[in-house]
Amino acid sequence: MSNSTEDFLDFIAASPSSYHAAAEGARILEAAGFKRQAESERWSSTPGGHYLIRGGALMAWFVPEGASPDSGFHIIGSHTDSPGLVLKPQPDFSAAGWQQVAVEVYGGALLHTWFDRELTVAGQLVTKDGDRHLVNTGPLLRLPSLAIHLYRQDEFKPDRQQHMQPVLSVGDPETSILEVIAKQLGIDAGDIAAFNLITADAARGAVFGAGERFIAAGRMDNLSSVFASLRALTQAAGEYEGRDILVMAAFDHEEVGSNSRFGAAGPILDDVLGRTAGALGADAEDKQRMYARSSCVSADAAHSVHPNYASKHDPGHHPIIGQGPVTKINANQRYASNAVTISLWEAACERAGVPFQRFVGNNDVPCGSTIGPITATRLGIDTVDVGVPMLSMHSVREMVGERDQLWLAQALEAYLVG
Repeated sequence: MSNSTEDFLDFIAASPSSYHAAAEGARILEAAGFKRQAESERWSSTPGGHYLIRGGALMAWFVPEGASPDSGFHIIGSHTDSPGLVLKPQPDFSAAGWQQVAVEVYGGALLHTWFDRELTVAGQLVTKDGDRHLVNTGPLLRLPSLAIHLYRQDEFKPDRQQHMQPVLSVGDPETSILEVIAKQLGIDAGDIAAFNLITADAARGAVFGAGERFIAAGRMDNLSSVFASLRALTQAAGEYEGRDILVMAAFDHEEVGSNSRFGAAGPILDDVLGRTAGALGADAEDKQRMYARSSCVSADAAHSVHPNYASKHDPGHHPIIGQGPVTKINANQRYASNAVTISLWEAACERAGVPFQRFVGNNDVPCGSTIGPITATRLGIDTVDVGVPMLSMHSVREMVGERDQLWLAQALEAYLVG
């Protein structure tokens, strides 16, 4: 698997929803020789690569020849979902002659950035016969801004219910978004049983900048980490000589708290680790010993210092785009990093020849959180939080450094094999 910027942009373009990200990741894994594990079948501990998809989550693991109940797990955690506008169960409505789509805001979307963008509708749709379809309409919806002449206020604060409903068509009350989607899929709209559909920026990512090269694209929180994790695991699988099991866990629903069957607060990672341990002959005591030998790198986007808002950052910690992955630290346990795991991660960076930085929040500006504390709490596994430095986080179009993206994959690979 290549880690070129064009491949990264291809991955983002192919992943407008968490379901697509999981499917595209599975395609990459299969090309690298990984085999799909059905959860309803007996678990395989055959040496080699394995993966499973549960909803919009993707789990992958590599079992080396020497794996046994005396092994541990090297885990990289990330998430496949991003903020957006989720279609409501009854999505069609009209206002002032316009046909619109009823949506619910998903996660902490930076709302003003969603205006004046062509939006695709993507996700999964299930028909009454039980078949599951992946949906990606291409440019279909738009949230038009109100003209400045009609809005004489200094700050734009859209009402989430009234102002965040995209337009689909005008002057044709028979137009239905479900009819449009059904036609694209070649099915009858009456056969649609249910769906999980979200909007995403339809434009492809781009590279720009003078000197330092930047990447601008949607959903890099957190497809930047998912892609780097895929690259690290597929590369490590071809060179690893240790006995520990290498794991990639790309969860869904991180942006809304991770509390789902597909999220980090759910059972999916424990299921994969526990069933793999059991297939290797481990009993309950062996499993806990394996967990005690394990570690996890929670890889999620980090904040770069913003030149126009430097006062929002801690004055002694100014991670910046182009200077390497960021170790994220918080005394109130919003991040899981501690002295032991920080040392583990930064030693991996040094082995890979990758520079690294540290982030601590301004005391007056609360930071976000990640899957790191959830994984550490649920499983008792040593965890560190890291990520590429980013500007415009949760915008419809975010910004990272091209070198940082490459360095993250290299450091993650060094962590897996080291």
